[in-house]
Amino acid sequence: MRHHPLDYVPCYHQCSHLVLCFSLSDFCSQDFNSGVKPGFPKTIKTDDPGVLKAARHSVEKFNNCTNDIFLFKESYISRALVQVVKGLKYMLEVEIGRTICRKTTHHPLDNCDFQTNPDLKRILSCYTEVWVIPWLRRFEVPIIRCQ
Repeated sequence: MRHHPLDYVPCYHQCSHLVLCFSLSDFCSQDFNSGVKPGFPKTIKTDDPGVLKAARHSVEKFNNCTNDIFLFKESYISRALVQVVKGLKYMLEVEIGRTICRKTTHHPLDNCDFQTNPDLKRILSCYTEVWVIPWLRRFEVPIIRCQ
């Protein structure tokens, strides 16, 4: 049986040993009084402004790490979790698509339409984690896996 990337969340013990915690589907179905608590991932709306910014940072990292001549941008966010860990850690499932904008033109992604040419059209499903440290105005994308 193949597991989904968000079915399990790794917890880091003080000794830096990776321990597999529990199924997020069981965890997220429980009702916790309110808000995001430190250390506990929580499902949030996919249209949350923080989620949208995190998805954009992931796509920018993807674009910087690939040799595709066209830029990609996020097309659909199917699942979003947030966890408080010295900032906010977003865990996202996002689809990204190839746009008509070439990397050499430096267009803002919001101005780039998706490819419609069947030979150039490409959509990838990605899992990404984005660490946001607002007081330092810093974003890190330690994980982005697309297929």
